[in-house]
Amino acid sequence: MRSLHAYDISAERGYLCRFNANDITLEDPLATAQSVAMSLPDLLPSGRVRKLLIDRLPRFDAQEVVEACTDAQARIAMVHYSFMVQAYIWGEPEPAALLPKCLAQPIVALADRLGQQPLLPYSGYVLDNWACHEPARGIDLDNIYMIQNFLSGQDEAWFVLIHVAIEAAAGGVLARMAPVIEAVQNDDPDTVRLKLQETAAIWQRINAIFDRMPERCDPYIYFERVRPYIHGWKDNPALPNGIIYEGVARYGTAGQAFRGQTGSQSSIVPAMDALMGVGHAADPMKAYLDQLHIYRPPAHRQFIDDLRAESDLRNFTARVADRGLFDAYNANIQAVADFRSRHLEYAASYINKQSRIAAGNDTDVGTGGTPFMRYLKKHRDETQERLLPAA
Repeated sequence: MRSLHAYDISAERGYLCRFNANDITLEDPLATAQSVAMSLPDLLPSGRVRKLLIDRLPRFDAQEVVEACTDAQARIAMVHYSFMVQAYIWGEPEPAALLPKCLAQPIVALADRLGQQPLLPYSGYVLDNWACHEPARGIDLDNIYMIQNFLSGQDEAWFVLIHVAIEAAAGGVLARMAPVIEAVQNDDPDTVRLKLQETAAIWQRINAIFDRMPERCDPYIYFERVRPYIHGWKDNPALPNGIIYEGVARYGTAGQAFRGQTGSQSSIVPAMDALMGVGHAADPMKAYLDQLHIYRPPAHRQFIDDLRAESDLRNFTARVADRGLFDAYNANIQAVADFRSRHLEYAASYINKQSRIAAGNDTDVGTGGTPFMRYLKKHRDETQERLLPAA
């Protein structure tokens, strides 16, 4: 395992951006595009957001401009452009099947630069889309705000900020993963036990944050005013042929299908699966899980892949006759299962029990294009099945 920073991770922020997003300055023409994106809460209620975006967005050589950006500038530009892409596709009663070149060329250039896909990713929705009111106070729910919005409002912001707070809390878990692997390799059960006890305690905080979702994000408002804009166009019944990216040579006039932003693109739980030796049965649901992996930032994907390759924690725990280690391992497995159970409960109340109104906002299809109720339940059950049996 390499250092956390080599994977673009920190103990204080987890997978969240290590730079302060609100301090990053974009130069024209990206600054003009940023200004247009920040006006989305004013443009979307007009009912003609597509015309307004086409009229206001700058035209430029996207490849040249993006190549001149720093990594942080490219990530912030990705936040703003990906929101505009989603608003263009989903911002009127019927979804658009063609993305105009003033959006298509910049989003593809930015996605190529960042090793991601050309639509709104979880990293653009959450990881790079927050800031602190008082930077010295740190990342707590009472001290963070969402930078880029679709419609704005408490429910939209709270949904994202809960994820931001979870990602920050998870930094302490991620920071202990390499030391756990090293201790296993050094045949040091005392250190493994101590680190797992610490991660289990952090997971209690993570789950407590997740429990707060209903405080300021109402299920009906989420379904009607937040969720419609974050869908993708792979396995979405409203866009069976995907999206044409106008002016992007390698795509030509063929529709492109990409999965939408979803909390399942977060790298926290997959990293835990990799560390703890949790596998998922090879079936269509496993295929969805594997496909979502490419939607994560490349450094975070590498972290998960390296954990999977290096960790022998489960076998070590089963082999060592240490009740404390056994209990600590199972406490972590149960904490992740509890997290997945709560995710399943929210999926039922925030999505599955709502009504089908807008095109593409289906109660049976997740924003990532998956049959999410079966998907989430399967992975929760497979996690619980990895509890080590009592000796």
